Amino acid sequence: MRRFIETTFHFQERQTTLRTEITAGVTTFMTMAYILFVQPAVLSAAGMDPGAVFVATCVASAIATILMGVLANYPIAQAPAMGHNFFFAFAAVPMIARTLPENAVVQPWQIALGAVFISGVIFFVLSYTRTLDHLIQAIPDSLKNGIAVGIGLLIALVGLQWAGIVVDAPGTLMRLGNLHSPPVLLALFGLVLMASLLALQVRGAILIAILITAAAALPFGFTRFQGMVSAPPSVAPTFFKLDLLGAIDLGVVSIIFTFFILDFFDTVGTLIGVGEQAGFIKDGRLPRAREALRADATGTVVGALLGTSTITSYIESAAGISAGGRTGFANVVTGILLLLSLLFSPLIKMIGSPMAYTMVMADGTRLELQLYPIVAPALIIIGSFMMAAVVRIRWDDPTEAIPAFLTIVMMPFSGFSITEGIAFGFIAYALVKPLARRHREVHWLIYACALLFIARYIFMATG
Repeated sequence: MRRFIETTFHFQERQTTLRTEITAGVTTFMTMAYILFVQPAVLSAAGMDPGAVFVATCVASAIATILMGVLANYPIAQAPAMGHNFFFAFAAVPMIARTLPENAVVQPWQIALGAVFISGVIFFVLSYTRTLDHLIQAIPDSLKNGIAVGIGLLIALVGLQWAGIVVDAPGTLMRLGNLHSPPVLLALFGLVLMASLLALQVRGAILIAILITAAAALPFGFTRFQGMVSAPPSVAPTFFKLDLLGAIDLGVVSIIFTFFILDFFDTVGTLIGVGEQAGFIKDGRLPRAREALRADATGTVVGALLGTSTITSYIESAAGISAGGRTGFANVVTGILLLLSLLFSPLIKMIGSPMAYTMVMADGTRLELQLYPIVAPALIIIGSFMMAAVVRIRWDDPTEAIPAFLTIVMMPFSGFSITEGIAFGFIAYALVKPLARRHREVHWLIYACALLFIARYIFMATG
């Protein structure tokens, strides 16, 4: 068996060993396992059953991760993308809900799953063509980086709210919460601990900090121990519950487009970044890139059928590569661990469940809040990671800086809408470049997308 594995995954050619690949697979799992706690919490905000989401996340991630390892022979794991899940829960679902009649039988999240499925199918089909190459060239780097930064700010803002560090305030949108509140203190403890472990370059820092914060929460009754191991929850509440007919409606086209764009550029960016680190890039190209894209697209399709948001390549795979991972067998190990995680649903429920809390402000105002003090620090930290792309925006060029800036600020300040950020960025780019007599720098696809977004706003105003 060992000889078969080494031959199949080309250990000798990649100058690696079975032990190294196993270590790399475990390392990648440790660094990405936080998604198993965060994903059910995020999608439950959209009305989905957290237990079913947990099962869907484990299974879809495992399938996509193993496919990436077998088809492309890369140690790049797959799981629901941070940012995509927030777009799903806080933008797509509310947007769809506004279009449904009060007596509608279908749930908004079912239509959103349909949109995810369609975007995944489009991604899979286009992976057999050169269209994706044209898309990479069409969208300017300033908008790509602006999208990443905007999503990072959105995630961080949700994390601050879930921690109770900031709360809603009429007139000013947000204000500082009561920092003396016990759940806020717990979240701050988790944030400091997580930041410290990351600064010390501890592998699995986010997961370790989440587990320690959960242990610290137990004596204060912020969470309740419900056991460690049990049979997996039922996936029935979300299994094949997607609504394809609802997703085909014209009002959902922009949502499908956003899911596709986010998935595509997230995947391409991760493949290039991680591939460069591992030395996979040859003559400026990533061998077997199409196989990698198909594994990613398959994960999204399977995830939508099971009941979770877009599956994409995980940048946390860089940790496994740093541990020596060079082949797809590391992914097989990670995939197996994702499947084994199904047995630990009580732990996931204990950590990811919301906490009802009445916060008393300095002026005597009482706020009824749903807080997630254990997982909130992870969102804040992940938001900080995504801010790294801000330095790659050409701030000295107004035709690049202004569209990027609008993309960034509109996401957190337009009701948590990634779509609005992308729309404002595309429209601004299509306007300011021609005004500066630099219209040749704008790909025709940008003009087409800008016109579609403008038409959408006109439709919203008249409809």
